[in-house]
Amino acid sequence: MRGYIDLHSHWVAAIDDGARTPADSVALLKGLFEAGFSTVVATPHMRPGMFNNSAQALRNAFDSTCSAVSLDKHFPEVHLASEHFFDDIVFERIIGDLALPYPSRIPPEQNKGRRCALVEFPTSRFPARIEHRIFDMMRRKIRPVIAHPERYEPVWDDPSVLDPLLDAGAVLQLDIAALSGRYGRTARRTAEALLTQGYYHAASSDAHSLKDLDAVREGLRALYTIAGREEAEFLLIEGPRRILDGEVQT
Repeated sequence: MRGYIDLHSHWVAAIDDGARTPADSVALLKGLFEAGFSTVVATPHMRPGMFNNSAQALRNAFDSTCSAVSLDKHFPEVHLASEHFFDDIVFERIIGDLALPYPSRIPPEQNKGRRCALVEFPTSRFPARIEHRIFDMMRRKIRPVIAHPERYEPVWDDPSVLDPLLDAGAVLQLDIAALSGRYGRTARRTAEALLTQGYYHAASSDAHSLKDLDAVREGLRALYTIAGREEAEFLLIEGPRRILDGEVQT
């Protein structure tokens, strides 16, 4: 199967904990293409104190990596966004138009300027006033896409803690590799539970290097087994497409 849209990957070189060199970028992009991803959005980290990247720094790194490699028919179509660590600093960037939401594929006049932005939380807790902050983002026509919820400890015991966030307008993105056990048995069981209960809107690789691709491929097989073909292809194609177009309906 081909045509998958990967909304979470770290193939831009030398900007975070993903690809280190353009050669690493080439290997990762080729591997994702071979796994079925025809479109891959780079989402390098924006996380003050760990990865002190501004939106412009990420654009520069993306352009530099693209210039250093030859993207031909054996590569996916590539785009740039960011994985935003949801602290006070980055939240202010998001609502102040200083972050990197997903690039819309359609003109603003057609989708009324709606965009989506990838956000991540600390693993042990949700940020303070999270529902209010999601509301503030939604008022600015930016819908949060919550990365890998199966890896957050508050979700392990009670997936319904996500319900208020979804009610406020957020959508959830599965890290496919979690279904392979890449992050341990608890994260795997949580991913399976969220999947069978219909919590996810998209599924992505979160691939950082070529060595991650075995877990991604195993996760893809598990996704089809657990969810069935129709739901798996929604999470890999239609759901991500709606996120890119800013046309998510909850």
